Amino acid sequence: MDDETLTPREVADELGVTVRTVQRWIADGRLPVRRVGGRARVSRLSLSSVTDARPAAPMRPIRSLLIANRGEIAARIGRTARRLGIHTVGVHAPDERPPDGIDESHVIRSYLDANELLAVARQSGVDAIHPGYGFLAENAAFARAVTDAGPAWVGPPAEAIAAMGDKATARRTVAQHGVPTVPGYDDEAQDDATLSAEAEQIGYPLLVKPSAGGGGKGMRVVRAPDELVEALAAARREAHRSFSDDRLILERFLGGSRHVEVQILFDAHGGGVHLGERDCSAQRRNQKIVEEAPAPSVTPELRERMGAAAVAAAAGVGYVSAGTVEMLLADDGSFFFLEMNTRLQVEHPVTEEVTGRDLVADQLRIAEGATLASLGLEQPPRMRGHAVEARIYAEDPESGFLPASGRLARVRWPHGIRVDAGVREGDLVTDRYDPMLSKLIAHGASRAEALDRLRAALDDTLLLGVRTNVRFLRWLLDRAPMREGEMRTDTIAGLDVPGLPAPDETHWQVAAGILASGGTDPWGDGWRLNAPARRRVRHGDQERQVVPDSVDGPEGVRDGDVVHVEVDGQSLEFSSAGPPTVEEAVRHAAAGEGGAALVAPMPGRVIAVRARQGDVVVAHQPIVVIEAMKMEHAVVAPTAGTVASLTVEEGQQVQRGDVLGEVTPYHDDDG
Repeated sequence: MDDETLTPREVADELGVTVRTVQRWIADGRLPVRRVGGRARVSRLSLSSVTDARPAAPMRPIRSLLIANRGEIAARIGRTARRLGIHTVGVHAPDERPPDGIDESHVIRSYLDANELLAVARQSGVDAIHPGYGFLAENAAFARAVTDAGPAWVGPPAEAIAAMGDKATARRTVAQHGVPTVPGYDDEAQDDATLSAEAEQIGYPLLVKPSAGGGGKGMRVVRAPDELVEALAAARREAHRSFSDDRLILERFLGGSRHVEVQILFDAHGGGVHLGERDCSAQRRNQKIVEEAPAPSVTPELRERMGAAAVAAAAGVGYVSAGTVEMLLADDGSFFFLEMNTRLQVEHPVTEEVTGRDLVADQLRIAEGATLASLGLEQPPRMRGHAVEARIYAEDPESGFLPASGRLARVRWPHGIRVDAGVREGDLVTDRYDPMLSKLIAHGASRAEALDRLRAALDDTLLLGVRTNVRFLRWLLDRAPMREGEMRTDTIAGLDVPGLPAPDETHWQVAAGILASGGTDPWGDGWRLNAPARRRVRHGDQERQVVPDSVDGPEGVRDGDVVHVEVDGQSLEFSSAGPPTVEEAVRHAAAGEGGAALVAPMPGRVIAVRARQGDVVVAHQPIVVIEAMKMEHAVVAPTAGTVASLTVEEGQQVQRGDVLGEVTPYHDDDG
C-alpha cells in the first residue's frame, strides 16, 4: 500500500501515547520525520522504529490489591481501591488494629520483611502490590521481587528506583540531562580526609546527607570545619541504621531558599507529564510540616521550566508511575535538583485538590497498562484555586519537636475539609514508627481562603493523650511569613516557638473533677458533683488543692490514673498527687544539692554514653545519645561541671522523663 503520512497528533492517537512523547521521539531521532508543506509528517511505515522497541504493556486488570503499609497511607490507598471496585488486602503488626476500611488484613512481624509481605500476597492471590510511602516503597530489591513473583508493582521499575534512590547516582544522572544540581561532592571515596578536603572546596556552611534514603534522616548542617568530623560520624551511624548504607554526599548549604517540588506521572509507554509544583518550605528538623499548591513564588513561565526539568530527569531513568522531583528555588528564579522520590509523596493531596486528579487511581491504572492519553493527561492539567496541607505529628514542639508517644484517649477531626488520618481513638502511638498521625488539607478559591479554612479546622481538631503539634500549627499559620507566602526552609528555625501553655484554674478544675469521679472505665470522662470538696492534683512539678467543678470550655478524658486536658490545642497530663515518684525524688535531690539532672526527652534506646562518672564537662556537651524513630538525639550537659552519676548504659531502653544521670555544676569558689 502507499506510504501514508501522519501528523504527530495522529501518531499519538494510533500508538496510545501523548503528543509530547511523539515529539520527544522525533527530537531524539528515534522517529524519522519529513516536512510536507512546512509541517512535520511521519511515515506510517516508520512507526515500527518505536513500536518494535517499545515494551508491550497489555492491559492487566487489578481486581485485588495488597497495600504493604500502615496508617493513613494504607487507609488513603484503600479508599480509592474500594471506589474502583478493587478488593483490598492489608497488613498490621500483632499489637495493632487492622487498617481502616480494608477488606481483609493479615498479621506480620515487620513492615520491612519482604518475604512476609510476599507470603501474604501469595496467600491472598492479589493481582498487585502498592507499597505506599516509607518502609519498602523505595526498595529496588523489593520492587524486583514483586514483579518476579507475579503481581503488578504499583510504582516505578526497580532500575529507576535504584538510580534515583542513591543520591550520588541521581545527582550525576540528572546532570547528564541538563538539570542543575547544588554544588557538592558525590564520588565514591568516603574517608574523612577526602571529605574534609572536598568540604574546603565546596565551602561552609555545607550539608552532609546520606547517599541512600530520605525523609531528613542523617542530614547535618555543618557551619565550620571543626564540626565536620563529628557530623560525618553521626550521619554515618544514622544512615546505616536507617538505610543499611553509610555512604555520604556533601552539598553547599543554601540557606534562605524555598523547597519546591514537581509532581510527575509517567506511563509504561514512554509518556510523561508534570502536574505542577508544591511548596514545602515550612520545615522543622529537615522534615516538612506544611505544604501548598501552587507554590506562591512560582510564575507560569518558571513552572514550565521546572516542570520540563523534572520530566527530563524522570525520563532519563525510564520512569513509570507517580514520582516527585524536589528542588531548591532561589529568589532569582534559579533552581537546583535535590532528589527524586520514586513513590507517592505524603503531600500528594494538595496536588489532587488543585488538579482534580486522584493520583492513587492514576497509579493503579498505569500499573494496569493505561496510557496517559487514556487518562486525559496529554498535557499538564490546569490548576484551580489553592490547597494547603498541615501534618499533625505526635511530637513536642516545646522540646525541639522531639517525638511523643502515648494512647489516644480522645480524637475529634474537623468537618468541612479533607482529613487523611491513620489513627483512631484508643490507638497506641509508639516510637517504633513515623510520628505522623494525620493530615488536614484545605482548598479555597484563593491562598488566603485556603489558609483561613485550614486555620479554622485546626481549632476544631482535638487529640488527647499524646503531645502533638496542633497548637504549634495554629501559631505558625498566624505568622507573617506564612500568611505572606514568604516561608523559607530555615524560617521556622529562626522563629521563637511558643512554650508549653500554662493551665488556668478551669483546666485544674476539669482534671480534679474527672479524677474525683473514681470511675474504673479508663476512657470514662463523666464525673459527679458529689465528689470530695477538694482534691490534690499534680501537673508536672506543680501540685495544687483544687475544688472539682463543672466548667464550660476545656475538654478532658481519663486514661487509667492520668487525666488529659486540652489546653490551647495541646494535651496536658494531670494526676492525683501522692508520694513523689523515683524520678521526682532524684530530680529534687539533685536540685537540693546543686546538681543538674540529665533527663530523657523522649522514649528510645541509648546508643552511646559519651562520658563517665567523674568526667569534667562543658555546657551543651553531649553526654548520652538516644535513638528514636531511627534518628539520634543527644542529651547534653545543662551546665559546665562534673558528671556526678550516670544511671544508663548502651542498649538500655528509656522512657520520656527518665533520669539518666546528674552533673554537679561548677561554682565560683571551685578551684
